[in-house]
Amino acid sequence: MIHGMTEEAAFEVEGMNCASCVAHVEKAARALPGVEDARVNLARGRAVVRFDPGKVSPDQIALAMTNVGYPSHPQAESESGEEQRLAAQAMHARAWLKRAIAGIVLWLPIELLHWGSHLAGHMVNLDWASLVTSTIAILYVGRAFYVSAFAALRRRTSNMDTLIAMGASVAYFYSLIAFAGYLLHWWQSEPQLYFMEASGLLALISLGHYLEARARQSAGSAIHELLNLTPTIAHKLVNLQIEDVAVSELVVGERVLIRPGERVPADAVVFAGESSVDESMITGESLPVPRGPGDQIIGGTINQSGALRAKISATGSQTALAQIVRMVETAQSSKPPVQRLADEVAAVFVPAVLIVAAITGIGWYAWGAAHGSPAATIWAHVANAVCSVLIIACPCALGLAVPAALMVGTGRGAKRGILIRNIDALQNARRIDTVVLDKTGTITAGKPTVTSVIPAGGHDDAEVLRLAAAAEQFSQHPLAGAIVAAARERKLSFPQPASFKTEPGLGIIAEIDGRTILVGSRELLEQHGNVSNLDGARQTQTLVYVALKMQSGVECLGSIAISDPIKPDSAAAIAELRAMGLAIVLLTGDAPAVANEVARAIGITDVRAGVKPAQKAEAISTLQAAAHVVAMVGDGINDAPALARADLGIAIGSGSDIAKEAGDIVLLSGSLHGVAAAIRLSRATMSKIRQNLFLAFLYNVLAIPLAALGLLTPLIAAAAMALSDVTVVGNALLLRSAERARRTGDW
Repeated sequence: MIHGMTEEAAFEVEGMNCASCVAHVEKAARALPGVEDARVNLARGRAVVRFDPGKVSPDQIALAMTNVGYPSHPQAESESGEEQRLAAQAMHARAWLKRAIAGIVLWLPIELLHWGSHLAGHMVNLDWASLVTSTIAILYVGRAFYVSAFAALRRRTSNMDTLIAMGASVAYFYSLIAFAGYLLHWWQSEPQLYFMEASGLLALISLGHYLEARARQSAGSAIHELLNLTPTIAHKLVNLQIEDVAVSELVVGERVLIRPGERVPADAVVFAGESSVDESMITGESLPVPRGPGDQIIGGTINQSGALRAKISATGSQTALAQIVRMVETAQSSKPPVQRLADEVAAVFVPAVLIVAAITGIGWYAWGAAHGSPAATIWAHVANAVCSVLIIACPCALGLAVPAALMVGTGRGAKRGILIRNIDALQNARRIDTVVLDKTGTITAGKPTVTSVIPAGGHDDAEVLRLAAAAEQFSQHPLAGAIVAAARERKLSFPQPASFKTEPGLGIIAEIDGRTILVGSRELLEQHGNVSNLDGARQTQTLVYVALKMQSGVECLGSIAISDPIKPDSAAAIAELRAMGLAIVLLTGDAPAVANEVARAIGITDVRAGVKPAQKAEAISTLQAAAHVVAMVGDGINDAPALARADLGIAIGSGSDIAKEAGDIVLLSGSLHGVAAAIRLSRATMSKIRQNLFLAFLYNVLAIPLAALGLLTPLIAAAAMALSDVTVVGNALLLRSAERARRTGDW
């Protein structure tokens, strides 16, 4: 991905398991000359780096992140690359499962036997068995933690594994020394041993890592599900013969056959056949859409009723599905402003915990010495408190709080045809109080049709339509398309203009047959002189005037009445937005009479018509100046400035590419119901982010003092730490349940 003179590349990063790891990776990448920004997604194990390719290469960036202990490599932008990532995730989860099972087998039987004998009143001495099993646990289950901790130590840094390794070591080596001292009669009373705490905490934390890895896979499953939409085999048409080829081998321009029930292999244009295509998995549109010659079909959608023959228009990374996946991945790797506090805390978290643990140990030793407690008792309290502080303070949940919610929210949105492009906008979505709607292509179908041609001053209606079509044939405006289509339907032939110029928001000036023809609004004609034969009657349809410019002024040749039907669900969608407590404004460049008629039909009272493209952005600013938080919904090039100016820009996916680039959220379907769904999803995702950060901070704020005061044992600390990770990811996954509960379209 290219941004001006810089590029953006994604990297797979292994070995990250806490917010501190994220801070180290980002710091290593940003330290390179030419790197402008680095964002790491812990939940996905992915880094996105923006850099100047003239100063640093992707391989150098990957090497820098690898050198600080986190093996990295550029991400493969393909389905096979995603499959490899998922396979690596599954292998990672299985490794933690093996460690967890081994740890539980080494710890739980002896722990149960100990408590069973205690409850039965017949204490069994299990010290030797505990020593043997905990030693095996330290060497096998704890190996991954120690390797990571020592690697960080060599780099003069620390991470979550530093705390776990130190906590397990404190419990194990204190117990080893105390047990040896008892056997050597250094003290007469039997000391409190923590062998089982050492093996138990390694088992519980490994189990927590396994559950966390599985939850991460579930949270990031949306991209995999999207990639799975593309079939592997396509039926290529070669000299009237059908050849089955791999979809990856298709090139633009080749022709394919899509049978009923099959998925479309890549983006294509139908040239023969008619059918209905299920696009719900891409656009979220529940009803199949008719497709025939000249229609675009999207790779991954399902052909339902009839056979289609189509010419491939895009393959690989250029398909609509691949672009959707890239947008989702970019969003998932972004960081909303609310995460800055978490990042700042994570940067100093582990060193701070080590200091707290040291102070805790000194405090317990001083307290015991001041009260004349036996040395064995003092050191037992010190070991218990220090070990508990080190274990329970691990900042895993803090690092997972934001990315887990983003992965689930953006992934579920993508499956519903809602693409969140700008994560910063999520924070604004919860404060939106006003929704501004464009008319053409947003409220209406955006496919206007000519209803009548009205000649003026005795001119011929066919000539009026012919001249208008000649002027408009190269324009991308929907009204121009309607005029050209009407001329072709009447089988009128029209020449190419010798020259033409577009007046934004007004119309077109063209040289046709040696004459200057004006096609556009009344204002366009009036700007070029006094107008004769201009009908001043008010119309409830859009009027496009056709005029001849002369030295003496402008002669109106006639007008073309065009109507654009309102989308069937627009009125219901407006009512839904109003039920959410949102004010609705219709903002259009169309004539007031037309705009007011549309507004009355769908229940909008605040109408601002005749607004030029530049004035749309000014209208948004005026609303913002009045303390409104504004969402703008539009689909055209003329909406792009307003979409960019609004607090939340929502672009209709069927509209122009410029509008989609300016929008913070893109609705792949043309339904206005997607606006309410997008706002609700944004609010829900932001709510989960805030809930997760609150849970993560609350956990540490409450747990560390309890551990320091000796109110928690290392085993309870280990269980609580593992539970905190699963709680944060599980809370994010609730977004999926909420989405399933809103099948009626709320979401």
